[in-house]
Amino acid sequence: MGNRGGRLHDDDRALGRRRWASRQWICCRLDFKDRHRKVWGNSYTELFFLDEVTALAAGHRPCFVCRRNDAQAFAGCWQHALKLRTRPRAEEMDRRLHAERLDGREKRRHRRKLDDLPDGAIFALEEGAFAVRGNKLLRWTPAGYDARKRRVSATVVDVLTPPAILAVLEAGYRPQWHPSAEES
Repeated sequence: MGNRGGRLHDDDRALGRRRWASRQWICCRLDFKDRHRKVWGNSYTELFFLDEVTALAAGHRPCFVCRRNDAQAFAGCWQHALKLRTRPRAEEMDRRLHAERLDGREKRRHRRKLDDLPDGAIFALEEGAFAVRGNKLLRWTPAGYDARKRRVSATVVDVLTPPAILAVLEAGYRPQWHPSAEES
């Protein structure tokens, strides 16, 4: 689950034109300290993702409240990948991610060689979105990963995962995958 910093829906539970309320796009746990929320209630609009790999491709980072250990690991990999002297604060990561994930109001895509993408990167092809997992490409669907194909060399693709998150994945951050990614 995640959110984009505020309420994006109206009282009839319909999305408005606004797609974010702040640069703080986070990926949270569904279950945390027995807290219960009314989905699309009076506060922020909940967003539900297939898995963390999907949330990262959308430009979300782990939450420092409910996923503290994951968020610290993510920040540590960010520090290593970007060769920073100190571990970055959430605001610093959010500022960079916001610039990388949007092109105006549209999703920004980044052209990269498929050979260079780390596990957990998601990219678009004509037949849909695919996640990189080892030497396989897993076709993404809202219900799970449903098809596998071998990674093709020397192909340039439109990557959905922002570049800073690609660097974090390359530096060793291991996102949580949907169980269908494990199936043969």
